Amino acid sequence: MKIYTRTGDAGSTGLFGGPRVAKDDDRIEAYGTVDELNAALGLVRSAGVSSMMDSQLCQIQHALFSIGAELATPNPDEHGMRIIDEVHVKQLEGWIDEHESVLPPLKNFILPAGVAAATHLHLARSICRRAERRVVTLVRRHEASVSEELIVYLNRLSDLLFVLSRVANFDANVEDDPWQRPK
Repeated sequence: MKIYTRTGDAGSTGLFGGPRVAKDDDRIEAYGTVDELNAALGLVRSAGVSSMMDSQLCQIQHALFSIGAELATPNPDEHGMRIIDEVHVKQLEGWIDEHESVLPPLKNFILPAGVAAATHLHLARSICRRAERRVVTLVRRHEASVSEELIVYLNRLSDLLFVLSRVANFDANVEDDPWQRPK
């Protein structure tokens, strides 16, 4: 399989089982942002996280690849591309609860700061929020066939990434940096 096909040189790309669309199409924006999030999680994993966090992030990366595939498929049911379901959402919620149980209670908004892993997780969280917005835009503007669980998954994932950023700082004995109103 060649990495270059020359079919996208004119500013369009092919969807799985579907037509060619412009590279700035809302569908391409949605799965492109999910791909960006996946790359950001790879960066997090390279920043020296615990083995448990690394394992969880690896599982999430696989899920994100599946989300990208569903988003790249105009008719995902026809092609068996609906992979993310309630079980995946519950898994994220379980991880959030597990991680929050060891963290001090959050009393203030915090800045995206701390050790490298924490700041990379904050960046990934913000990319995840953008991915969620892009998917909602795709559904709203085009009535695209996107599962509700996929949108919920991205929402919970951004929550988990926030919690994991706190865990990364906690594991490194670095306190969260509370937001202070400018004087």
